[in-house]
Amino acid sequence: MRGVPLPPHLRRVILGLSGALLCALGVLHLAVTPFIARMVQDGAAPSAVDWLTPPMLLNHVVVGVLLLPLGGLTYYAAPHAASGSRWALVTVRSIAVAMATLPPILFSLMGTRYFGAVPFRIAAGIVTVASLTLLLVAFWPASAARPANEADSAA
Repeated sequence: MRGVPLPPHLRRVILGLSGALLCALGVLHLAVTPFIARMVQDGAAPSAVDWLTPPMLLNHVVVGVLLLPLGGLTYYAAPHAASGSRWALVTVRSIAVAMATLPPILFSLMGTRYFGAVPFRIAAGIVTVASLTLLLVAFWPASAARPANEADSAA
């Protein structure tokens, strides 16, 4: 990617905010889990509720829990990535690529019929903003060369 280099301070702030957004999405995911259970109970046939509820709840809890460390790692790695540390760049870039796959998969598998629910719109918006921001900032060229004596181990 060529163009205007991204100043380290701006990279650190944007990566940190992206990490915070991922954590917020994890918390939102966990917070709406009881509402998902009620929606299934209210919207499904009584014979299907016992069959549908456990996998829906499991999915929401697993995704919510996994988003928390992804956000935390992104937040933690932000200042190190901004200074050019390889471990931190690998971390934020790996998370960025993984997160960038979510919006296209979400939209292609689910379509637009679920966008009437406000929590779903909020979650989809956070995922899209966080993934695009992460992808751009993680791979945008740095404004300064990496220090030659940098220790690239995660200490």
